[in-house]
Amino acid sequence: MNILLTSAGRRGYLVKYFREALNGDGFVHVGNSSPVSPAFTYADYHIVTPLIYDENYIPFLLNYCKEYDIKAIISLFDIDLYVLSCHKKEFKDNGIEVIVSDPKVIEICNDKWNTYNFLINNGFNAPLTYIKKETFYEDYNNMKIEFPVIVKPRWGMGSIGVYVADNIEELNVFYEKVKRDILSSYLKYESNQDLDKAVLIQQMIKGQEYGLDVINDLNCNYKNTIVRMKYAMRSGETDCALIVDDNRIKSVGENLSFALKHIANLDCDIFVTANNDIYVLELNARFGGGYPFSHIAGVNLPKTIINWLSNKPEEYLSAKIGVLAQKDISMLDISEYMCENDHVKK
Repeated sequence: MNILLTSAGRRGYLVKYFREALNGDGFVHVGNSSPVSPAFTYADYHIVTPLIYDENYIPFLLNYCKEYDIKAIISLFDIDLYVLSCHKKEFKDNGIEVIVSDPKVIEICNDKWNTYNFLINNGFNAPLTYIKKETFYEDYNNMKIEFPVIVKPRWGMGSIGVYVADNIEELNVFYEKVKRDILSSYLKYESNQDLDKAVLIQQMIKGQEYGLDVINDLNCNYKNTIVRMKYAMRSGETDCALIVDDNRIKSVGENLSFALKHIANLDCDIFVTANNDIYVLELNARFGGGYPFSHIAGVNLPKTIINWLSNKPEEYLSAKIGVLAQKDISMLDISEYMCENDHVKK
C-alpha cells in the first residue's frame, strides 16, 4: 500500500511513523508546495505540488496518485483539509481514499467562530467569543467579561496573529494588527471568505491546559481519547506534555466525537479551571502537533489507519499513563531538495 502525505512541511516524524507502520509493504510519498520541506528527507518519494488553492492542485494530485498507485491521502495542514474534503468522491471513484472528514466538519474546525457556536449549541463550555467589537464592548460595559482577552484570527493556525490585550487601547491596536497579520500570511486564503469578520475577541481562560487526541475510525465511530497535560508550548504547538488518565476529560472527548462525527484524529485543546470546569478552546480535524506524545506512549494511529484500510482488525490506540515527553530540535541538510521539482526517490 502506498500512502501520500500532503502539506507535510516540518512534520517529518509523521513520515517516519507511516514508513514504520508500512514496514516495507509499500511506500510513503510526501507532497509539499515548497521544496523547503524537512519532511522530504524522511520520505521514500517526494514531490513539489502546486499551491493548495491553485486550480491545478487537485488534478495534479489525482494524476500523481494514479501514476504511482497511491491508495490513501492524508493531509497534515488545515488549509489543505477543506480542499481535499470537497474532492473526496473524485478520488474515491479512482480507488483512492482521502482520510479527511466531511466538509461540514472541516468548516466547524477551521472557522473558530463556527467552532464556538458548535460547542455552545452542543452543550460544551467554551470561552466567550465575539465577532464584533461592538458586542464585546457592550458585554464589557455590563461586566459580563473582563480583561485580559485574546485577539486572534477567525481562521487561525498555530500562533500566527494571536495577542493578549490587557485594556481597550491594546485591544484596538491588536485588532488592527491581526488584520495585517492575516493579509501578510497564508491565513488570507480562508479569511477571504469574510475579511470584515476575520478577527475574533475571546475570553481568556485561566487554568491547566490539556491536549486531546480524539480518535474515530474511518466510519466516524468513536474509539478512544488520549489526554496529555501540557507543560510547555512553542510556536503554538505542545513542546512538553505528560500522558494522564482523567475520565472527566476523556468523556469530553467522547462527547465531541459523537457530536462532530470526524474521521481519524481530532486534535483538541481544553482548559480545566481552578473550579474544575472544563472549557474546550480549539478543534483541529487532523494529526496535530501533540500527536507525537500519544505515539511515544504506545498509540500507533498510522498503523491502525493502514489496518483499517486493509480491513485488518488490529488497533493500536491505547497509551501508557505517566509518560512524560518533550520535543527535540535537530538540523537537516535539505539543500538537494531546493534544486529538484520532479518526482524523486530517496
